[in-house]
Amino acid sequence: MSTFDHKSLIQNLNENLASFRKAQPEAMAGFGALAKAAMADGAISARHKELMALAIGITQRCSGCIGFHVKALHRLGCTRAEFEEMLAVCVYMGGGPALMYAAEALAAWEKLAPTPV
Repeated sequence: MSTFDHKSLIQNLNENLASFRKAQPEAMAGFGALAKAAMADGAISARHKELMALAIGITQRCSGCIGFHVKALHRLGCTRAEFEEMLAVCVYMGGGPALMYAAEALAAWEKLAPTPV
């Protein structure tokens, strides 16, 4: 099982980017607007778009992407079955390296799951 801590990674990335957001507010606002528009519900649901974004993050070997998009998938009500089917496509398209990041994504799925109330 992966010992990678995606919750801390997300927090650290946000903290580390804070000064960049201040130094480059227009660029960061533009990126935020692009993300909001691209990920909004449309002909393709926001959940399916997040699955695509996570698949790209896995195949591009981006741990930060895994953390942010797994967290979003939980928020959007993604099921474990949907998540695992997407991982299978990642492994098909990305081979062994994607399989290693799929394992990381599975660990993130468990660690970033909302705690029951």
